[in-house]
Amino acid sequence: MSTRQMKIGGDNMPGRQDEMSIVDHLGELRKRIIYILIVLVVGLIIGLFCANPVYQYLISVDSAKDIQLHAFAFWDGIGMYMKIAMVVALVLAIPFTAFQLWAFVSPGLREVERSAALRYVPYVFILFLIGLAFGYYVVFPMALSFTTTITRNMGLTETYGISQYFNFMFTLVLPIALLFELPLVVMFLTKLRILNPKRLRKMRKLSYFALVFIAVIITPPDFISDFLVTIPLLILYEFSVFLSSVVYRKQLAADEAAEERYRFPANPDSK
Repeated sequence: MSTRQMKIGGDNMPGRQDEMSIVDHLGELRKRIIYILIVLVVGLIIGLFCANPVYQYLISVDSAKDIQLHAFAFWDGIGMYMKIAMVVALVLAIPFTAFQLWAFVSPGLREVERSAALRYVPYVFILFLIGLAFGYYVVFPMALSFTTTITRNMGLTETYGISQYFNFMFTLVLPIALLFELPLVVMFLTKLRILNPKRLRKMRKLSYFALVFIAVIITPPDFISDFLVTIPLLILYEFSVFLSSVVYRKQLAADEAAEERYRFPANPDSK
């Protein structure tokens, strides 16, 4: 019995059918995870070849040109190469992972929900790239400039290791890139009628608190980094509410049109 034909109850042996359905369901999940891991491995291999040019590009940001990086351990260089390769693999695997997630849950969705979810897959990659660009070109230079300025004003000698530099960068940029998926998630859940703008507005205070908490957790322990990440997250939440309102209004218009057609059906005999 395939997952596309999975039924709960309604059979002569419900316990056995449910057990087979769960086994098939877990088998499908394992298959999707294996596909994702294969793509990650391929992306990791590609990332190893791209690591050096990506590294040279990442240290070319204006605020980092005056910083001389050092290696404090024998594995610092290769460790950074592996981390850069993993980031490249993650970027390449994001759209494929979104498609595999859609393929896994699509048997349980209605046709309209299935087509709507599939249309969102390309935007997962686009929003992730926008988040990467925003984190790298906006948030990271500001945070780096602020921290180095404070260090120099205190008269301290700057000696930065390559691990500290890239850990600081990745800690800021990658979570921001992932959190840029928030509007898409909200739109999708609104499309499925799980969320709506009224509920999101009622949850605003709780959501703000959660976003501030996330910003504090994912950023280095300094106020400016927390602030630079929190503000974009709050703006993203409000933008998500706006997009949810757009989707919700279209749903209400479609429901009203369907109700009108049901209330006043067309007369096939009329001319």
